[in-house]
Amino acid sequence: MPLARTAATLDDLARVEGKAELVSGRIVHALPTGFRPGRVAARIFRSLDDFAEATGRGVALPDNVGFAVPELSSGRESFSPDAAYYLGPLPSNPMRFLQGPPTFAVEVRSENDFGPAEAGMAAKRADYFEAGTLVVWDVDPIGGMVRKYRTDDAARPIEFVPDQEADAEPAVPGWRLAVERIFA
Repeated sequence: MPLARTAATLDDLARVEGKAELVSGRIVHALPTGFRPGRVAARIFRSLDDFAEATGRGVALPDNVGFAVPELSSGRESFSPDAAYYLGPLPSNPMRFLQGPPTFAVEVRSENDFGPAEAGMAAKRADYFEAGTLVVWDVDPIGGMVRKYRTDDAARPIEFVPDQEADAEPAVPGWRLAVERIFA
């Protein structure tokens, strides 16, 4: 008879090398991203970080920072967005995950995040919203577009294209970033 598998914990996740998330007691590894998606995520983070410092509100976080959440209906217990903005309390031990969801999460598509991956991306957005995230960006480096999903109207994204400024209202009031800058 096979032995029962012990569910992984957030402490197990904290010891994993590379980007991963905890879903249904399993550590789910993410593939490394390519140059363009990495640069896009970096530009978004840099702008968010400048905004947070200038306003004294919130904290911007780069790729692979862990957010621990109570187990969601999907079994998810953590997120690791490509960039994020957070208004919650900082951990007493700054070496640990943040407790609670990001206020604003950015998911930048890699080359394998198209076609069949759409259902998984939609499920992850639903998890973000269930956890309490207000806005999720779905950033498409190939199409040069940002889709903004809001928790209060998750079925109808707002699309931002070149010659527009993308926002993350109401999660990050007053912050804007030119789409052309994101994909420069």
